[in-house]
Amino acid sequence: MSEASVAPEMAVPQGLPSQILHYINGEAVPSLGGETFEVINPVTNESYIDAASGQKADVERAVAAAKKAFEEGPWPKMLPRERSRILHKVADLIEAEDERLAAFESFDSGLPITQALGQARRAAENFRFFADLIVAQTDDVYKVPGRQINYVNRKPIGVAGLITPWNTPFMLESWKLAPALATGNTVVLKPAEFTPLSASLWGEIFEKAGVPAGVFNMVNGFGESAGDSLVKHPDVPLISFTGESSTGSLIFGNSAPFLKGLSMELGGKSPAVVFADANVDDAVDATIFGVFSLNGERCTAGSRILVQRDIYDEFVEKYAKQARNVKVGLPSDPTTEVGALVHPEHYDKVMSYVEIGKEEGRLVAGGGRPEGFPEGNFVAPTVFVDVAPDARIFQEEIFGPVVAITPFDTDEEALELANNTKYGLAAYIWTNDLKRAHNFAQNVEAGMVWLNSNNVRDLRTPFGGVKASGLGHEGGYRSIDFYTDQQAVHINLDKVHNPSLGKQ
Repeated sequence: MSEASVAPEMAVPQGLPSQILHYINGEAVPSLGGETFEVINPVTNESYIDAASGQKADVERAVAAAKKAFEEGPWPKMLPRERSRILHKVADLIEAEDERLAAFESFDSGLPITQALGQARRAAENFRFFADLIVAQTDDVYKVPGRQINYVNRKPIGVAGLITPWNTPFMLESWKLAPALATGNTVVLKPAEFTPLSASLWGEIFEKAGVPAGVFNMVNGFGESAGDSLVKHPDVPLISFTGESSTGSLIFGNSAPFLKGLSMELGGKSPAVVFADANVDDAVDATIFGVFSLNGERCTAGSRILVQRDIYDEFVEKYAKQARNVKVGLPSDPTTEVGALVHPEHYDKVMSYVEIGKEEGRLVAGGGRPEGFPEGNFVAPTVFVDVAPDARIFQEEIFGPVVAITPFDTDEEALELANNTKYGLAAYIWTNDLKRAHNFAQNVEAGMVWLNSNNVRDLRTPFGGVKASGLGHEGGYRSIDFYTDQQAVHINLDKVHNPSLGKQ
């Protein structure tokens, strides 16, 4: 076997646990029935650790601990400033452990180490943001002079069930944990079964920060067992889910009998629309990053690029050249720009779309394994051009480093193409025409739109999609709204001013 065909070795992070356990009522515990599952390294696809596999009984135990902590513990009754101080300590601990967190996440998920480090730091920022927001939170008061005052009393709801995905898992867990805890709820987290390693650090972090036992609970396992039991538990009034649209539909149906509060951020097939008056080099650079960063495993990836015909050939030439130069490498290598996909099941799915794409478009970059990586879940950044709007690679979410580029002529055609999928999460628009930019942004079917920008998000803004991309919004005050009940209190200031019925 030649040197080029020998798979390079992945660096193993220091301090790996001997087993990944659940975290319930302040303790790391195995499954009550002893069930476990194997977790694999995406570079070798070999099992490197066993994780406790949660069943219905484990979820019931975690929910009972969370419910008791909510009803009897100090957390919901704390002043916002008290909870804020603790959550800032959580952020401090995350920042202090950012390199360890990144190493765990990169090893477990295949994410490039530099990008994993950025996600760890973003997780700390999520906690800081909501720690500050809960102190600054204000609610409405309405006055009818001399007659009545009405005010809003905001209260935590109870046990929040948080179900998170395997892409950037630690950061996305923090995105749900921070607002749920800041508002005084208790939680049961169900991390993705593909990537439970970094989540195993949460219990230690919360304990050191001073979060009371039972406020944070975590059950590892599969959606069909642990996730389903959490969704169907009658003592869990809230479910926040990030994942595939098909799974979201199942959760929606299983939650319906309980009338649970739902927040679901689902799939995407987001368009990046490049008009002829745009800065082509800026647009190429941003759209390369938008689909190939995080290994292409991102819900907001601009995986459909629509380019006006006047600049189409120039754009395609520059895009293909730059895509071919994107460095695929070991996740632990600081120079790597695309690492290994998370799991062989997902690798097979992505590669199946690559083969479909060879029949549906013209391949100008990638299309298979990168040189030097005969094993593991490595896919070369892949670019298909001249893709028709009815093609599967145009319509269906691939969730990998694969992009489809399609030409258009008019603004009307661009809008029709942009809206021509079942998804509606994000959209990216590149133009120097101010009127066009705003009109297009307001008519595109997407929950979030970026004008002449990549996915740079202000935490104060709502995050969510339309159509098959989600239900509800989180972020900023929308998260506060989701994790709290708003009670209207009405106070009479004068004589009772209601009509009298039946009075003699």
